[in-house]
Amino acid sequence: MKNKISSLIFILAAFSLFPPGCSKEKKPDIPLSDIEGNTYKTVKIGTQVWMAENLKTTRFNDETDIPLISENTAWGKLTTPGYCWYNNDASSFKNTYGALYNGYAVSTGKLCPAGWHVPEKEEWQALRDFLGDSLTAGGKLKETATAHWLSPNKGADNSTGFTAVGGGIRYFEGTFASFLSYASLWSATEVTNDDYWYTGLYFDDAAFTINHRNRKHGFSVRCIKD
Repeated sequence: MKNKISSLIFILAAFSLFPPGCSKEKKPDIPLSDIEGNTYKTVKIGTQVWMAENLKTTRFNDETDIPLISENTAWGKLTTPGYCWYNNDASSFKNTYGALYNGYAVSTGKLCPAGWHVPEKEEWQALRDFLGDSLTAGGKLKETATAHWLSPNKGADNSTGFTAVGGGIRYFEGTFASFLSYASLWSATEVTNDDYWYTGLYFDDAAFTINHRNRKHGFSVRCIKD
């Protein structure tokens, strides 16, 4: 009888320390960090794991600097890697919208943190296919409301958690455009020696487009896990 009572006391004590369903608390996800220590939220969509914020590093993952190019003419003449902030204003745009990188920076293969890379065209296509179709898939990637997009931000529901924002672009000759109305996200896939594929999202459309432009343009970057 004494042994039975001891066993019962032990079982009750174990339940008080480890209630059913609470035996192990889930650890929070560790934020992704780049070479400078900037941290990024991440999100799993289908079998892919993506950054849920635009890249903002000013150094390659081998710790070398990416040249900051502010002057328009200098940007237009570049045939080597470069980056900038929209309107050359880091204080207003860095944290929310990230940097704009030219295609020469993408082609180095050194933009993303170790274990991550700029997505290939086929990886963007796989994401679009997973989300259904090209006419509505963009809305599933866009942040909702109009804090970081112009109205009407058509079709935006951010059901994926990708949280795309309208960060605008820098044209090949150096001028800035399309802030809050457009997001261009590079791929690492070359079309010709001058053009690279990219994904485009719009404030007035739910579409998910894949097109190509001259790599002198400055576009945003989202990294995908290897």
